[in-house]
Amino acid sequence: MVYLDYSATTPVHPEVIDVYSRVCESFIGNPNSYHKLGVEAKKLIDASSEQIANLFKIKKEEIIYTSGASEANNLAIKGVCSYYENRGKHLLTTELEHSSVLEVFHYLEKKGYTVEYVSLLENGLVDLQDLENKIRDDTLLVSIASVNSEVGVSQDIGTISSVIKKKNPKTIFHSDVTQSIGKQNVDFSCLDMASLSCQKFYGMKGIGALYKRESLMIDPLIHGGRSTTPFRSGTPATPLIVSFARALRLAYEDLEEKIIRVHENREYLVEQLQKMGVRIHSNDFCLPHIVNISCYPIKPETMQHALEEKEIYVSTQTACSKGEKSLAVYAITKDMDAATHSIRISLSHLTTKEEMDTFLKTYQELLTHLNLRGQKE
Repeated sequence: MVYLDYSATTPVHPEVIDVYSRVCESFIGNPNSYHKLGVEAKKLIDASSEQIANLFKIKKEEIIYTSGASEANNLAIKGVCSYYENRGKHLLTTELEHSSVLEVFHYLEKKGYTVEYVSLLENGLVDLQDLENKIRDDTLLVSIASVNSEVGVSQDIGTISSVIKKKNPKTIFHSDVTQSIGKQNVDFSCLDMASLSCQKFYGMKGIGALYKRESLMIDPLIHGGRSTTPFRSGTPATPLIVSFARALRLAYEDLEEKIIRVHENREYLVEQLQKMGVRIHSNDFCLPHIVNISCYPIKPETMQHALEEKEIYVSTQTACSKGEKSLAVYAITKDMDAATHSIRISLSHLTTKEEMDTFLKTYQELLTHLNLRGQKE
């Protein structure tokens, strides 16, 4: 098997599975309970939260555990708009956002909010002048992801934050940093809120988090009583939270060496694809973990399933996307053929040269075979 879909989800690290299993066996109490077993579970959660907070250089009270990044994005955006509804109803975002951000903005538009999209430069980076021009006195929230999940464009969130706060200090800045965690360092000090998911850095599915600056308030999506935070009710998932902390620590071990390996993988992959004449949408401003290409005129689903038959796994769009067009590819290329015929190859430090050679050989064979079949049809 050749797995090249790490941006959709990662395999769980064996140490994370081990931690999860041991906590399931040894800490059975409800952390919201006051008896001994509940207190022990809560202490373990608090210790894990402290570890996560130290890694991100934030306060443990600023961590809200969620079921994943989609819930965190919904909680951040809806929570702010609900709590500060009298402050303004003008929202800013980009066309490069994950569907769990864009769909929330579409929902809020129906509720009377005005949503504007910040322009992008040809390289996919946010047009900072346009961002500054679009910020108004009633701009409540700006949501811009640190890394786009389809093409891999990596934004300078520090500079974006500076532009926002200089123009309107009251405007809240949220970023979906899901594709950054474990791949690059994230400066949480320039953010008011940040969403992330454990499954993207070799952790368990079903656990994510929203970082929320302590001074910022939001209305919860889930009501129902006491928990680790007043902003998200429910029984804390002790094994998931503890395994979250372990996965995060492992993700940042030897990070520079991991990044170097991914860079080497990407350079080799891109060089070989260019020799085939394949159009590549990801550029030098993209995270090296993501290489987005066109398989025109072959439908991406056809190519995906043909590769799958050879036990090679890639994506056509992000796993949560709707529709046939890649909004991210179109936003950058303005080319409908590219946007409707794109494939995402996502790499890891675990990816080997042998795996890439297998993919490249098979992809070239399929390009020839599927094109010939299309001509006959």
